[in-house]
Amino acid sequence: MSDLISKTAAKLSAMLAAGEVSSVEVTQAFIDRTEAVEERVKAFNSCDKSWALAQAEASDKRRAAGQASGPLDGIPVALKDIIAVKDQPLTCSSRMLENFVSPYDAHVTELLKAQGAVLWGRLNMDEFAMGSSTENSAFQTSRNPWNLDCVPGGSSGGSAACVAALEAPLSIGSDTGGSIRQPAAFCGVVGMKPTYGLVSRFGLVAFASSLDQFGPFSRTVEDAAMLLQGIVGHDDRDSTSFKAEVPDYRAALTQKQGPWKIGVPSEYFAKGLDPEIKAAVEDAIKFYESEGCAIEEISLKMTEYALPVYYILATAEASSNLGRYDGIRYTHRAKNAEDAIDLYYKSRAEGFGPEVKRRIILGTYVLSSGYYDAYYLRAQKVRTLIREEFMQVFQNVDAILTPTTPTPSFKRGEKADPLSMYLNDIYTINVNLAGLPAISVPCGFTSSKLPIGLQLIGKPFAEADMLAMAHRYEQAHTWKDAVAAL
Repeated sequence: MSDLISKTAAKLSAMLAAGEVSSVEVTQAFIDRTEAVEERVKAFNSCDKSWALAQAEASDKRRAAGQASGPLDGIPVALKDIIAVKDQPLTCSSRMLENFVSPYDAHVTELLKAQGAVLWGRLNMDEFAMGSSTENSAFQTSRNPWNLDCVPGGSSGGSAACVAALEAPLSIGSDTGGSIRQPAAFCGVVGMKPTYGLVSRFGLVAFASSLDQFGPFSRTVEDAAMLLQGIVGHDDRDSTSFKAEVPDYRAALTQKQGPWKIGVPSEYFAKGLDPEIKAAVEDAIKFYESEGCAIEEISLKMTEYALPVYYILATAEASSNLGRYDGIRYTHRAKNAEDAIDLYYKSRAEGFGPEVKRRIILGTYVLSSGYYDAYYLRAQKVRTLIREEFMQVFQNVDAILTPTTPTPSFKRGEKADPLSMYLNDIYTINVNLAGLPAISVPCGFTSSKLPIGLQLIGKPFAEADMLAMAHRYEQAHTWKDAVAAL
């Protein structure tokens, strides 16, 4: 195994800058690693090795000419298969888009290309980002590198698994209700959801447009800060893109020293939380206390309404967003249809998987005449109350600390009941409903050697403070150095 794949992205960037290694060598090392373990991990839907090496060669030429484009130049970054990359597959792990090739780049793709990052592979996911285990992929179920019988989480399961398996130093996923943070916790890596609007959604195949957000996966908080720096920025093509002043996130890791006032919500430590996760997170709370941080018990009473609100609003938006997949234009088209209506019916029946169909049906129902006011409108009102409650709490604390998930990773097929699967996101969906930033950082292992994640929730656009808090914890512990044995 090449020593390069064990390096963090920040270390590889420094080595490239010092001329100690070439981007071709780095990229080839991750290609070799992927070829060695991918059959077991199943993180990738597709890999364009020749293109990755061509990008690496171009990076080396720039660097030789003294024209390096920044810290990401020459660093491989893998992308969830929901992000548009021109001339590359864009399947969303669905039969509906199985043969679709993107004609344009997402905004984050444009930014990464401009900074010289080596775009490496298309990562598996739950179909159209609907799921929490990657078992809803139409192509394969990704595996958790820490236990190949267990799921890596979802919907960005491939994005977390590839970083945990050292198949890429960095990856990008999308988070609608926890789809970055939950798989990060399951796979023992860092996963971050930025404030809604900080990263442009242009080129993100929409699931629920008012909730979706791109974010980084990495092995360390510093790497997450480095990748976040590379993908933020205003974009006129996204009407929700926010014009915010972007700080230096990596510099903030050491510049912001605290001490901070951290809120701990009692509702997140109630019935249903795995005892080993509870103990690990409580140890993290004691650590911050020992560092001089003020710990305050808080209450987020609206938490009990988050799950039903989320599954009303997210499915409503999904039913609308997925209406474009009709078998007429660029999607799967059924054969032997008798007329246009029959074509719609058969194409969607064949192209969508069971979970996507379930959410379309639910979303269409809550938007239908006679039920709109009772469900969708009421859910929007409760969403406002959820955000207001967070804003009120943030008047007294700098951040909120919680477990990322109520349980560690589970075995494939274990949660066949949809409701039990949905409950797995109970600690993450509030953040999306409120549009807040949050990060999951490794904070230990269960007795069965499965990773545990700690979640820090920040104020809107306070990513720098949140990253600094996460970095403080990470640097005082050795969880970041653990590597799954594959």
